[in-house]
Amino acid sequence: MDILYLSRSTVESLAMPMARVITAVEEAFVEKGHGRVEMPPKPGIHPLPDAFIHAMPAYLPRMGAAGVKWVSGFPQNMPKKLPYISGLLILNDPQTGFPIAVMDCTWITAKRTGAATAVAAKYLARSNSTCVAILGCGVQGRSNLEAIKVVFPQLSRVQAYDLNTSAAREFCAEAGKLWRLEAVLCANPQEACHHADMIVTAGPILKNPSPVLEKAWLGKGAFISPVDFDSYLKPEVFTAAAKLFTDDLAQQEYYKKIGYFQSVRRPDGDLGELVAGKKPGRQNESELTIGVNLGLALEDMAVAILLYRAAREKGLGQWLPL
Repeated sequence: MDILYLSRSTVESLAMPMARVITAVEEAFVEKGHGRVEMPPKPGIHPLPDAFIHAMPAYLPRMGAAGVKWVSGFPQNMPKKLPYISGLLILNDPQTGFPIAVMDCTWITAKRTGAATAVAAKYLARSNSTCVAILGCGVQGRSNLEAIKVVFPQLSRVQAYDLNTSAAREFCAEAGKLWRLEAVLCANPQEACHHADMIVTAGPILKNPSPVLEKAWLGKGAFISPVDFDSYLKPEVFTAAAKLFTDDLAQQEYYKKIGYFQSVRRPDGDLGELVAGKKPGRQNESELTIGVNLGLALEDMAVAILLYRAAREKGLGQWLPL
């Protein structure tokens, strides 16, 4: 029995388009909304403060995808010039249980997270949105902007802020070049949120945060995707939301038990219910809406199976004996 190993460079060389990633993630949420996904809340260990190593299993029968992601997020890596996120993903044959592939999960984690935000925005943001604020200009800030631009092709402006001004400046240059956006470097989070139709907060995930984003900063009908949980948004923002969705209710409840989301009300539903049409999304232009993006294993498996099949088709990767 052999398994296919896909390194990070091999995964990246497959050049899977973001539009296809978004489609796969949305299809996975449709399956979840109809109860056709097996996915327990992710358990984890926490070797350092605000660091995590999580096990993320999921099975999507209709997509033929089963496996687990073993992923870490260490904010302590940033001063060392190491990536915040690292890890591996294992795919299994749903018919035999044997592992069929092992791959780096860094690219997958970045792209599927942006895709999940874009899917949530499709149902919760105003359809005529043209301006997005990105607070946190690292890997997640980039992938979220890339995905939002796919779903909202009329997007014309990004307002960027990061504690690291150099990172924000590089982000703006890249946004202008790659996506032909008017990219504005902002001096503070409030300036970035000014007149933004959509807001993505993508800083480190903190168990004891000191959130700064206030309700008064938000324009009418804004959509917010807090990729960093409740680290950026003050409790008043969550309370004020006309629609508050999460990607998974059980997982958010699990996080609440271990110390996150302590001042956040229960969501109105999950993204699967929203995408499957079981819960209403935005109903008028003035609603403040929030889609909490926890990051789910079903997203990873939906994308990983695409990469595995593409690698087999193109003859890429390295076969290793099990």
